Amino acid sequence: MHTPTIKLLPGRYCNSLTEYSRFVTREVFIGDVPIGGNNPIRIQSMTTTDTMDTIGTVEQSIRMINAGCEYVRITAPSIKEAHNLAEIKKQLRQRGYNTPLVADIHFTPNAAEVAARIVEKVRVNPGNYADKKKFDQIDYTDLQYQGELERIYQKFAPLVKICKEYGTAMRIGTNHGSLSDRIMSRYGDTPRGMVESAMEFMRMCETLNYYNLVISMKSSNPQVMVQAYRLLVETMVAEGMNYPLHLGVTEAGDGEDGRIKSAVGIGTLLEDGLGDTVRVSLTEEPEAEAPVAIALVERYVKRNQESRAKNQDTHNIQRITYDPYEYKKRNTYEANAFIGGRMVPRVVIDLSGANLKDASVLNDAGYIYSPLLDKYNMAEQSGDFVYLGDELPSFTLPANLKQLYNYPTWQKLSDKTNCHPVFTLKEYVGDADRSSTLNLVRLKPADIDSDAFGSLPFSNSLVFILETDALHGMADQRSFFFKMGELGLDVPVIIKRSYSFESGSPEVGKSESGNITTHHLPLTTHLQLYSATDLGALLIDGFGDGIWIDAPGVDTKIITSTAFGILQATRSRISKTEYISCPSCGRTLFDLMITTQMIRSRTSHLKGLKIGIMGCIVNGPGEMADADYGYVGSGTDKVTLYRGKEAVKKNINSANALDELIGIIKEDGNWLEPVMED
Repeated sequence: MHTPTIKLLPGRYCNSLTEYSRFVTREVFIGDVPIGGNNPIRIQSMTTTDTMDTIGTVEQSIRMINAGCEYVRITAPSIKEAHNLAEIKKQLRQRGYNTPLVADIHFTPNAAEVAARIVEKVRVNPGNYADKKKFDQIDYTDLQYQGELERIYQKFAPLVKICKEYGTAMRIGTNHGSLSDRIMSRYGDTPRGMVESAMEFMRMCETLNYYNLVISMKSSNPQVMVQAYRLLVETMVAEGMNYPLHLGVTEAGDGEDGRIKSAVGIGTLLEDGLGDTVRVSLTEEPEAEAPVAIALVERYVKRNQESRAKNQDTHNIQRITYDPYEYKKRNTYEANAFIGGRMVPRVVIDLSGANLKDASVLNDAGYIYSPLLDKYNMAEQSGDFVYLGDELPSFTLPANLKQLYNYPTWQKLSDKTNCHPVFTLKEYVGDADRSSTLNLVRLKPADIDSDAFGSLPFSNSLVFILETDALHGMADQRSFFFKMGELGLDVPVIIKRSYSFESGSPEVGKSESGNITTHHLPLTTHLQLYSATDLGALLIDGFGDGIWIDAPGVDTKIITSTAFGILQATRSRISKTEYISCPSCGRTLFDLMITTQMIRSRTSHLKGLKIGIMGCIVNGPGEMADADYGYVGSGTDKVTLYRGKEAVKKNINSANALDELIGIIKEDGNWLEPVMED
């Protein structure tokens, strides 16, 4: 045990840390689709067509709207694209689509001023709207800094006045990777810098009596993104603001990785009642984004209804033993020199319902059995524990794979090498035959207040398996960690979540808008989104020494991949290459989906390496944030390659770009030849 440091939550970033309660923001009208207040959480996406391709943009917008988008965003990189928004809007209205349009602006105040007279909302990035990013470190005096703000005000005020005149809403959208040199020089590459970048523009708007604002804090790192939104809310509340929040993880990527990373960031905030509109950024066709966003959002319909019925005290401040604005893994001891402490979080794979007569059953858990050689090869993603329940395998398991059995079955084993018992709380506090190395006890959060818990015999062999059946399970489990902190308990905890996929899909039905369902999404997508939200939200705050996903009927291979994907997205455990790829838009200078798959096919074995794949200079190099290498479109069939934030090869032919990138990786000594499987 250790003596806990108990403190009040510094400021407030949500209504409650232990119960679901949606944070109520100012209602803002975007055309005739309001956001914030008690309105539904809105769904949106962004077109990938050239904005000058009117028909293509209209057709893609319609596909997005039919997929569930309630707002459609279109890039306007220059005045000519901004003017063409009028024709796009006209043709959509003629075809019966009244969905509000949003103009996406970077670098070009004159384009923003044109667009604000046409569309229902403009998005500006404070990092590059009348500001600059050249990666210069400048030591500003307070007077010089204030002078820069006054210069920006002169550039920004005309847009605000136009928005007021035309009733146009505005999103002030900060991106982690495109903070200006001015912000970076004073606040650094931090969540606080992201917040201040937006707050400066928000204060200017309020000075001009303009309040039709929506705010976002995007990053490709879900940990940074979550911390920035929390700091934003606390800062807004302190200054008497409550603007609606646009949630998104930028450059999330594609496939499983993109969905899991998005769910970790967006889902963590939704769990705390934050967020008024969601955009899932996938390197896929934009109509693929809305169903994923809807699946994330629709879980909170019932919770929101229940929280309103309770009429919760929204001024509730929790006593906590961690900092929600800075990541630090919870301190625990190391049990059996294997779990807890400074060890990476462990993965439990449930094989209790599998056929344990053939060693190939372990393939999907990451242990590839070769009958010819009679040996196992470990994959990059190999489970650390297998839970076998009461079943005994008829083959020898790998020496480095730990087996978990229900206590009565474990007790009967003649050879307990690498085998460990799983107890109920009642079994463990009784006259139990405990293991000398590792004992796992299943608990629910409420058990911490029981007499049985008070009778626990603590030792450094003890590990908790924390389960929940609460609707708002993440908060239920988080409350357990809070109480553990108050008691000074440093027992390692495996977080377990169970998902039932009866009747086709869990928790699937109408969205808050009442007419969109996600029945057509694969069950694997629901598992990825729900588990990444529920487990990721805890891991983001440093809670959890292991995870256990229980999903009967879902392939073990999917469960294994999902578990490791969640750990990768939360930066808790790195097991593969990470791709920071933008979702494409009308500025993109090559086919991003094809290019991403091409790069992935030749670099996916480079464990721990981060590669940014950006369609244009707007999203690179800044938006790549902490990528090790970058592949950025710089012209038609031209690519610029980066090492970190340094451009090392400019405007090379796209046909040679991947080979050149691999060459740079080899020069740096970071290349490994792919290993061929037996």
